[in-house]
Amino acid sequence: YFERLNDLVAAPAPIPPLLVSGGPGSGKSLLLSKWIQLQQKHSPNTLILYHFVGRPMSTSSESALIIKRLTLKLMQHSWLVSPLTFDPAKLLEEFPRWLEKLSARHQGSIIIIIDSIDQIQQAEKHMKWLIDPLPVNVRVIVSVNVETCPQPWRLWPTLHLDPLNSKDVKSLISAECNSANVKLTKEQEKKLERHCRSATTCNALYVTLLGKTIACVGNTGNIDEILQQCCQCQDTVSLYRLVLRSIQESLQSDKEKGLLREILCVIGVSHNGVSESELMELYPELTSAVLASLLHSLHKMCLLTYGCGLLKFQHLQAWEMVKLEYMEAGENIISAYRQKLVEYFTMQLSQDRVTWRSADELPWLFQQQGNKQKLHKCLLNLFVSQNLYKRGHFAELLSYWQLVGKDKSSMAAEYFDSLKEYEKSSEGEESMICLADLYETLGRFLKDLGLLSQAVAPLQRSLEIRETALDPDHPRVAQSLHQLAGVYVQWKKFGNAEQLYKQALEISENAYGAEHPRVARELDALATLYQKQNKYEQAEQLRKKSFKIRQKAARQKGSLCGFALLRQRALQLEELTLGKDTPDNARTLNELGVLYYLQNNLETAELFLKRSLEMRERVLGSDHPDCAQSLNNLAALYNEKKHYDKAEELYEKALDIRRRALAPDHPSLAYTVKHLAVLYKKMGKLDKAVPLYELAVEIRQKSFGPKHPSVATALVNLAVLYCQMKRQIEALPLYERALKIYEDSFGQMHPRVGETLKNLAVLSYERGDFEKAAELYKRAMEIKEAETLLIGGKATSRHSSSGDTFSLKSALSPNALLEHGQR
Repeated sequence: YFERLNDLVAAPAPIPPLLVSGGPGSGKSLLLSKWIQLQQKHSPNTLILYHFVGRPMSTSSESALIIKRLTLKLMQHSWLVSPLTFDPAKLLEEFPRWLEKLSARHQGSIIIIIDSIDQIQQAEKHMKWLIDPLPVNVRVIVSVNVETCPQPWRLWPTLHLDPLNSKDVKSLISAECNSANVKLTKEQEKKLERHCRSATTCNALYVTLLGKTIACVGNTGNIDEILQQCCQCQDTVSLYRLVLRSIQESLQSDKEKGLLREILCVIGVSHNGVSESELMELYPELTSAVLASLLHSLHKMCLLTYGCGLLKFQHLQAWEMVKLEYMEAGENIISAYRQKLVEYFTMQLSQDRVTWRSADELPWLFQQQGNKQKLHKCLLNLFVSQNLYKRGHFAELLSYWQLVGKDKSSMAAEYFDSLKEYEKSSEGEESMICLADLYETLGRFLKDLGLLSQAVAPLQRSLEIRETALDPDHPRVAQSLHQLAGVYVQWKKFGNAEQLYKQALEISENAYGAEHPRVARELDALATLYQKQNKYEQAEQLRKKSFKIRQKAARQKGSLCGFALLRQRALQLEELTLGKDTPDNARTLNELGVLYYLQNNLETAELFLKRSLEMRERVLGSDHPDCAQSLNNLAALYNEKKHYDKAEELYEKALDIRRRALAPDHPSLAYTVKHLAVLYKKMGKLDKAVPLYELAVEIRQKSFGPKHPSVATALVNLAVLYCQMKRQIEALPLYERALKIYEDSFGQMHPRVGETLKNLAVLSYERGDFEKAAELYKRAMEIKEAETLLIGGKATSRHSSSGDTFSLKSALSPNALLEHGQR
């Protein structure tokens, strides 16, 4: 068998997939796993992508998730980070492209193995790519059950696993018996040999189970008696039944026997299995000692196994036996166990415990019960849907919505309504950050559904909340900008996308440093955008910068894996602890400080950022631009802690370094200017803030040109400051210029146009021009109403990503101005 598999790898292309076929329990999975081990040992350059399909209806049998998993593996090996769609149709389109990309760069063969592919529902439809021409160095191997193999696939080259011969049967049983120090007589061996001659009694699983059964009772019972019982079992299911009954007989009480039944049945009716802790909660009378003993016996006798921390049946035949043994009464018993799981996971939801387990199990259980009303209610739990979507269960989520009879538009509208209700009860920073995540998930979901116009509003709202609840230059704001830009790219609104990508790039560079993979991601996105616009020279420059960053990251990571990589990280941490001064260690300390800052662990973040600054000053000198980065990050942290005097001092030092070291239009200089200006304004030092806000406008104009939306944002910020200083005459032309830029860039119905119109309305009102104020405010409200209709009734927001805004309703209040992105 190994030789046949080796011949496939060595055969000249093109070649169709190789079909590994055999009966249930014939050893297909074992053969493939052993062969993979040999390939990895003897051909280290061979890349093997392996997927095992579990029982039907489980997560492992979802075609979209299989393709997603294989695509992510390809991306991982090609050192590329790219947004991956969750739309099943698009995934099927993108997978061959990724395969082509990697095969062109990979030095060895690429082997794709899908074990038990026939367990996928409508396998022929979802696995069409198997018969498409594949790159010359790619080979595909699939295993199928001989009875359930799709008819067209039977024409492929086939490696059929024959039943075990008498010599193999004897060898396998002897190995099991020897491991338990059980000795069979010649007569007993002959009896077993005669029994294992039919197709159902000489497959690998049956013989292995037979050997384990004899070995298990051999030391304590009558071997002839157990042999007689085994010989009456003519297939694997009946032999499993005998195994289960022998386990039952070994239990000391009826209570333990009842718990055994409960454990097996509840695992059987679940979607993906059940964890030990869940069993303990489901059955409070179940002690850890009893559970450990039961699981040991069930695992030893090939009934149960572990996967992702969950207990599952090791073979389909084991689950079939449990149904025959415990559920012969029919659907009522299955329904009762499903209801038990439903009540358990529903209780978790009622306690606001939405875990990946409740998201996996509850909608599926409602689907199996045919309870559309409860399924619908479960899907409208925003955290359940978010959990499913973020883990790639896009196709599953869509199938649930289709079952309750909702199309894409209805689904989007209902999610908007749920979000609106949730937003009403959201108070405090943590709730608002959570709300921003929900809006972002909805926007990405709508984007994957192809509803681009509807995707913009939730992504925009997520951006607004993060700018307000966190900080305008927080890395999560960069994430929002990146997602929103992606929608504009698909929508062919390249100007909007470019501005957002540049903002995301600026934030990432300042937060992580210019050589971080996150920066490479933004560079790649901008390069792709320029390529779509035929700006090949600009695209090439960005690609080169990105490639250098990724190349350096790859060199640092090298070809290490597993424990070797952990050992390298341990050594790096040891170097940091011992205080070895190098620029790389200083950068790592800075990145750790940013990481702790993002986790809101400000004390630890301060420790790492201080050490990074001190090390950079020692190694690079106090005037180096890297020191300015550390100063900036520390200042942001002190600003967060409301230590404004410390923040002011550090921002001023960073600005001094960057003014001397960087070009006048450098993004890092703009970053420091903006933050120091906002801090001055917060501290009431308006006279100091004015020249910095004016400088921010100049930098934006030099970087992007006078008609770019970023310039309009800087103009609005300066105008609001002038208004606070009662310099309305100077503010008016700035607002008017910003309005013109926004209208030219985004169109007359964009939210940023609306916010600027509101600001102009307030200005006109204060100057006594009430007619003009009413006209401007009416236009602003028309834009807001159009936005509300577009997103299905989104709650209005008083914050805008366009800059500093203030409301007409509070125009006469001395505290009318709202600082953009301020807590």
